[in-house]
Amino acid sequence: MQHYKVFLINPGSTSTKLAYYNGDEVTASENVFHDSAILKTFDTINDQLPYRYQVIREFIRDNHLDLTGLDAIVGRGGSSYSVASGIYEINDQMIEDTKLEKGGLNHVSNLGVQLAREMQKEYGGRILTLNPTVVDELSDLARITGIRGIYRHAISHALSIKETAKRHAKKLGHPYEELNLIICHIDGGISITAHQNGRMIDGNNAGGGEGPFTPTRMGSMAVTDVLEHLSSVPKQDLLMLCTESGGFSSHFGTSNSDQIHAKIEAGDEYAKLIWDAMVYQICKYIGAMSVVLEGKVDGILLTGGLLRFPEIEAGIRRRCGFIAPVTVYPGEFELETMHAAAVSVLSGEVEPKTYTGVPVFTGFDFAPEA
Repeated sequence: MQHYKVFLINPGSTSTKLAYYNGDEVTASENVFHDSAILKTFDTINDQLPYRYQVIREFIRDNHLDLTGLDAIVGRGGSSYSVASGIYEINDQMIEDTKLEKGGLNHVSNLGVQLAREMQKEYGGRILTLNPTVVDELSDLARITGIRGIYRHAISHALSIKETAKRHAKKLGHPYEELNLIICHIDGGISITAHQNGRMIDGNNAGGGEGPFTPTRMGSMAVTDVLEHLSSVPKQDLLMLCTESGGFSSHFGTSNSDQIHAKIEAGDEYAKLIWDAMVYQICKYIGAMSVVLEGKVDGILLTGGLLRFPEIEAGIRRRCGFIAPVTVYPGEFELETMHAAAVSVLSGEVEPKTYTGVPVFTGFDFAPEA
């Protein structure tokens, strides 16, 4: 079997996950936490690029990595125009569209393809991404809003969610394409998605202020409340409330879930109230996805870093266990999935897709209103 050197970059709302594979061996890996208090000092997501790249440099230096002959760099995909699921060769069009947030997401995942390009300039190798946050498989009904010509965006932790689905299907011995699943990625951001016969047909816009609040995100609020309380907030700050400075960060001044959980263990009633409210809202959206699937749900799958706190699983089982069996896949599979994708391309097993800049959905082909 061919021996490949692959570097992986996964920027998230509260961390940068990095790994280096030399063949099948993980030579080094690290999950570098970034407190929201630091991230809020940057005016825009793109302004974080030098800061996050310095994290990569320090990772390479501290682990004494020799990247000579690097075969591939895989960066998490962000907010380009919407795409079909799969593996993509990162090109200039994808980088530019992602920087400009053409997919409608103001989120640090937008740095993944940019960081991959910066590394390529220094070390060479092919640059790839897969299942970016803008994978769009929405049903037509899920696209509609109450305002003509404005449609919902598909924004989710697609990389994590799709891999969890495939692992669960393999565990059951059934094709993913024959299952109806509700899959939740629960971490700094939270995605709650409905999967019907292998397609992610609905879910909350996880980076657009829709869904439960999270350690970093404000979650859904009535538009009237937003107008009443946030109308004077600058647009960029409002976007940051949707992705980095809302949720726990707003309530406690930090998005560090371990610190907040420690407050609960010390008897802080306010911290417990906010924590429990987050779990409560997660359950509400799971219930909504069960209706999308007309109650025909083969399983509720939970994954993501916050599953390290057992009361989150317990709360979901208590409120949602009647819908379908709940299965937990603790942590994340994103880095190993990214590595497997790189190997499949480098070995010639898979031909990567070409990003064209044409979104999956451009509107309905209906006659204009008379």
